Amino acid sequence: MSVIAANLQAVLNDIAAAAQQAGRDPSGVTLLAVSKTVAPAIVRAAFQAGQAAFGENYVQEGLDKIAALADLRDRITWHFIGPLQSNKTRPVAEHFDWVHAIDRLKIAERLSAQRPAGMAPLQVCIQVNISDEASKSGVAPAEVLPLAQAIAALPNLRLRGLMAIPAPADDPDAQRRPFAALRGLLDQLRQSGLHVDTLSMGMSADMGAAIAEGATLVRIGTAIFGARA
Repeated sequence: MSVIAANLQAVLNDIAAAAQQAGRDPSGVTLLAVSKTVAPAIVRAAFQAGQAAFGENYVQEGLDKIAALADLRDRITWHFIGPLQSNKTRPVAEHFDWVHAIDRLKIAERLSAQRPAGMAPLQVCIQVNISDEASKSGVAPAEVLPLAQAIAALPNLRLRGLMAIPAPADDPDAQRRPFAALRGLLDQLRQSGLHVDTLSMGMSADMGAAIAEGATLVRIGTAIFGARA
């Protein structure tokens, strides 16, 4: 077994253990392998080990990787998880399957307008600044519902849910609080009549807390691919 395959299996085991501890079915948590700065050959090795969902933070790097792995295009789901500027929306709309970090309506409108005819709707999440950090992207919790309603009305997008990157915390209870708040916001969207199902939350250091609070998608990079240069 390769190092990548062994790392992947270890992460999947951790996800399963955290889900079972929370009384959840492990199949309800999707592993998104964060492949930024990872060479296409390594991504291919992860795919061959069974991983099919990959997250990219930078537009050009992601496009280059999608092109290099074009033979796997119908079997890999590509997620754009970094901040997205309005002048970079077209290539993302044309080549990715998911966008996680929508924080204003203008970005969503451009993605919808630029999604090519014939492609499936772009799956999107709203990024929430759940810890109210000045340095972080994302909308304030109070702005989530009106933005979600506006995005849900756009023709070529499918609003799936919410994403957040909380402030780091070492204490498990402190880690869980922002994730619980994000889950509460998703519940509000559901109560308003929106069909949302995704909580993109949790990374290597706080994955267990995120899963305990209902994460459906965890974004893991270092534990799979090793420390980045």
